[in-house]
Amino acid sequence: MEALDRIDYEIVRQLRNNARLSNKELAATVGLAPSSCLVRVRGLQRDGVIKGYHADVEPKSLGVALQAMISIRLQRHSKTVVESFRAHTLALPEVRQLYHLAGANDFLLQVWVQDPEHLRDLIMTSFTAREEIAHIETGLIFEHTHSPDLPTFLEFTADED
Repeated sequence: MEALDRIDYEIVRQLRNNARLSNKELAATVGLAPSSCLVRVRGLQRDGVIKGYHADVEPKSLGVALQAMISIRLQRHSKTVVESFRAHTLALPEVRQLYHLAGANDFLLQVWVQDPEHLRDLIMTSFTAREEIAHIETGLIFEHTHSPDLPTFLEFTADED
């Protein structure tokens, strides 16, 4: 994968903010001809820079009344144990995001549930019953949002296209 130039970065930034932009709108925004813009977008997809597009769904519309973060510490850290736990967790429909961490906890999970009872049942049946788990800690989410912009760690020169 080649480093992004200023225009590739701007394409990614624009699509991150609004993946529904037409190629024509995107091209005008980043200052390219539509054909050149399409070539760049396809290249970004092929190279794995753009991994996909999604719809941002309101959890309440799906019956989600409660969101939580569950921190999990494993008793052992063998590859087999970690991979087994990861596969088990990702198979649960309530798990929206999984983070494998370094530090005091090994995993951080974002879950969507119907109510406190659903959360308790999920923890009791899907996690506390598993022998590899040493510790579980749950925090309720009051608000979830994400930054609409991307960090800029790349440096672009004035003569880049």
